[in-house]
Amino acid sequence: MSATGHTITVEEGTERVRVTHGDRVLADSSRPLLLSETGYPVRYYLPPEDVRTDLLVPSDTRTRCPFKGTASYWSLADGGAEDIAWSYPEPLGQVSEIKGCLCFPDVEVG
Repeated sequence: MSATGHTITVEEGTERVRVTHGDRVLADSSRPLLLSETGYPVRYYLPPEDVRTDLLVPSDTRTRCPFKGTASYWSLADGGAEDIAWSYPEPLGQVSEIKGCLCFPDVEVG
């Protein structure tokens, strides 16, 4: 996807991705989707099956990206962290692959 020099690509990753918060593993995936977007670091979108969604609750936070759509956010159920992950329930256009996947800003790769 491209608009006036702005590009977004999504590709299947092959490396293992882990997300921890304190001593808890929140996600562990060997099938991340890598989203590369102009001006941002590569983001890893993880299938919900690889995320401990039992440790998360939806938050009221929503943001809108003109290229990806409206993001919904997730917080830790125990109140330990707010808006720790986001997802696009109905992503726009060519980023449809990320639908329902969760993205955490801090991940361990490798």
